[in-house]
Amino acid sequence: MIDLERVRKSLIRQEDSIVFSLIERAKFPSNSSLYKSSEIPGLDGSLIHYILKETEILHSKIGRYESPEEHPFFPDGLPLPLIPTPPAKSPEFLHAAASAVNMNSTIWKFYLEELLPLFTKEGDDGSYACTAACDINCLQALSRRIHYGKFVAEVKFRDAPEEYGPAIRAQDRDALMKLLTFTDVEEMVKKRVEKKAMIFSQEVNINEKDGDCNGSNKQQNCKIDASVLSRLYGEWVMPLTKLVQVEYLLRRLDK
Repeated sequence: MIDLERVRKSLIRQEDSIVFSLIERAKFPSNSSLYKSSEIPGLDGSLIHYILKETEILHSKIGRYESPEEHPFFPDGLPLPLIPTPPAKSPEFLHAAASAVNMNSTIWKFYLEELLPLFTKEGDDGSYACTAACDINCLQALSRRIHYGKFVAEVKFRDAPEEYGPAIRAQDRDALMKLLTFTDVEEMVKKRVEKKAMIFSQEVNINEKDGDCNGSNKQQNCKIDASVLSRLYGEWVMPLTKLVQVEYLLRRLDK
């Protein structure tokens, strides 16, 4: 059974994955050539586009996207799994319409255009393969966290169908968004991810006092500015998660 407590614990664990993936990406400079149209013969678009698309083709072959928690950024034309999927031992938890909700195009855009400049330094060290691998980890962790809103929405709907039903039948997006918004909880999450980033981002040195990895007090031995994580969750992760919930719930009563 999936309940709200299990969903909450999963969301908290996913915070760790996101924080660590951004810290790993921060090891490299911006490497902007990775995101520009490539002049390499046979490549259509940027190098990061090519690497992620080829990665998803491989992952599709081994069945990654059979999981309702995983969403490809380039779903068109993905191959079927080569490895047989074990028969399900229990009914599907999510409504069948869940597959119609995919926010990865928005995640791709904000990650490349708005988030990367916040925590990477200007420069180009030529480490495109390693940089792309870190980018892919970041993108996949963010996608998994944001699309986990489908599970949040399903649990909330099952707990209170009489509360969500009228807004769904009326296709009232604003009413659903209001039902799903808890400002106090969102502020707590922002503070928690910022604190995690402050702790995880410090270099451990037993001979020195720990530094502060936040804002103007950021020390040289800190891998990332912790305030970036608070902004990431406040401006993108939580708003997009709620949008996923709304889009899922609008389809929840479909036959």
